[in-house]
Amino acid sequence: MYKDKKIIAIIPARSGSKGVKDKNIKELNGKPLIAYTIEEANRCGVFDCVFVSTDSEKYAQIAREYGAEVPFLRTSENSSDKAGSWDVVREVLSKLDKKFDIVVLLQPTSPLRNSNNILEALDLFFSKNADTVCSVCETPHSAFWCNTLDESLSMQDFIKKEYQKPRQELPKTYTLNGAIYICKTELLQTNPNFYGEKSFAYIMDAVKSVDIDTELDFTLAETIISRYK
Repeated sequence: MYKDKKIIAIIPARSGSKGVKDKNIKELNGKPLIAYTIEEANRCGVFDCVFVSTDSEKYAQIAREYGAEVPFLRTSENSSDKAGSWDVVREVLSKLDKKFDIVVLLQPTSPLRNSNNILEALDLFFSKNADTVCSVCETPHSAFWCNTLDESLSMQDFIKKEYQKPRQELPKTYTLNGAIYICKTELLQTNPNFYGEKSFAYIMDAVKSVDIDTELDFTLAETIISRYK
């Protein structure tokens, strides 16, 4: 199924994280955070290239040590916190000599996402003849019980009448978990809507969906990894 397709995994790892200093290389159970994603991507055995996009030579060296390709650093234009992930992807693809049919974006902040998850998402991508696939997980609390608040903090009609029922009777709701994004490279220049008609969800469980953004997230991930070991 993968043999006639050129597939690249791109792992974005900017050095200027604000919430946690040097988050992407911070040690998680004795290993840099980024290493988990690099190792699982290589374990898949389907990528023609596992590429780390970073603005830091220090990050680049760590990425190379764990098996990623980093032949160049990203431009200053795509190194700010305002740069979008797909802008980073486009930059990588434009600078590489090789051409790829499919790009898989893997955020390094999802260390519990493993090679099986990535391969299952790719299987879904091919079986659906999809343009895009992205990973999601079930929300811990129903989104039908969520709403915005104005300055008055009024709760009037906060929950619609049809959703004022026990949680078990509400439809399941899902959220993007940031772990896996798959896209046909030809669409990156022509289709601004990632979630179009031929976009499909790959559902992951809550444990694999842990996303590192704060020190508390690091503690949670460390606890889970220690328990599974």
